[in-house]
Amino acid sequence: MKSRLLAGVAAVALALIGALMLFGYAQGAEARAVASLDPVEVLVVNAAVPAGTPAEDLMPFLSTETLPATAVGTTALSDLASSGGKITAVDLVAGEQLMAERLVEPESAELSGRSPVPEGLQEVSFALDPGRAVGGNIRPEDTVGVFISMEAESVENGLAARTTQLVLHKILVTSVQRAPLPTEVDPSATPEEQARAQAEALPSDALMVTVAVTEEQATRIVFGNEFGTIWLSKETESATESPNPITIRTEELYR
Repeated sequence: MKSRLLAGVAAVALALIGALMLFGYAQGAEARAVASLDPVEVLVVNAAVPAGTPAEDLMPFLSTETLPATAVGTTALSDLASSGGKITAVDLVAGEQLMAERLVEPESAELSGRSPVPEGLQEVSFALDPGRAVGGNIRPEDTVGVFISMEAESVENGLAARTTQLVLHKILVTSVQRAPLPTEVDPSATPEEQARAQAEALPSDALMVTVAVTEEQATRIVFGNEFGTIWLSKETESATESPNPITIRTEELYR
């Protein structure tokens, strides 16, 4: 009995030693594989950063990662030593490498990722699935119509009093923040090829849409987002506006 117990303990010990040796070999193999690919340190964005953010304020939103050289963009930054005094030219999204062209001198920045806010208006943001925002094809400087759907607590004719109405017209979009694409863009592709690949990719995550509105419009949007659902249409300056807003109720939908 004692000899069998000792044999069992020895077998368990050998199994543990073998597992540790295998783990160590795998870790070493991974390190050797990365080393053979010329590893490079690069700054990666961890959280969304708005356009116009000073480079000196970026570090809390960045981390340093070691990646194979073939997966690193040619202008990717490894530190911010040469970026003092610069600001972000566009909105940065989590997961992207920090490229040198994303940082520019304040006097030369066009902040193309954002639209300026007209005098007297304020900004408000809300998250939407791409399907509720023209398939994700919303850009800064677009104007949109804001539909709000609500479900009242009362019941009419045995049906919940659900309603939908286009409540705001030609609202200016100032910013659209998007989640990183699920598939990486080939870093060796030309800028035109990368832009085409991103344009053809189907958005799958929520968009953070920011609009410029009056106090009353902001209140309507916040209320609709808090207690109902929001849908956006793309409204150009030539889009017609009905003098009598159409409100659709459940019992009227098929009339």
